[in-house]
Amino acid sequence: MFSKWRKKSAEKEAVQIYAPLTGEAVALSTVPDEAFAQGHMGPGIAIEPVEGRLIAPFDGVIAHIIKSNHAVMMEHPSGLQFLFHIGVDTVSLKGEGFTSHVAAGDRVKAGQVLIEFDMDHIRAAGYPVITPIILTNAGEIAAELNWNEGTVVAGSSVILQAALKS
Repeated sequence: MFSKWRKKSAEKEAVQIYAPLTGEAVALSTVPDEAFAQGHMGPGIAIEPVEGRLIAPFDGVIAHIIKSNHAVMMEHPSGLQFLFHIGVDTVSLKGEGFTSHVAAGDRVKAGQVLIEFDMDHIRAAGYPVITPIILTNAGEIAAELNWNEGTVVAGSSVILQAALKS
């Protein structure tokens, strides 16, 4: 009777995270910012977006929205926490070109628009729009991570498969 329970507890929970942007998913090492490229912020992937809409890739909670609206942190029900950082050095724009549709503490549904951003405005100001997606607490909660590169569609392409620690 108890062997059934032991087997279940030994299995790792698997979580899939969908792309929050449509575009090309690339290795984090290609981001033109050392903190992201070297993984100092945590493991992740980046997406070169083709449209200026960041959506919730899962049902979850907004943990933090950066005052200038260029980045948001979101928590998955499993405990995984993500930072979505639109562009590189875009904090310098002081919110110009970014419209947030959420606030810290909001419960959001997969597919809900979190932030809209003007890619032309960002590029005209001299900043890349490549968007790092960072798993900020990987060491605490994830046992194994598999990131998927290539063309992705927001809300339908899996970018991360994570096996959680039991």
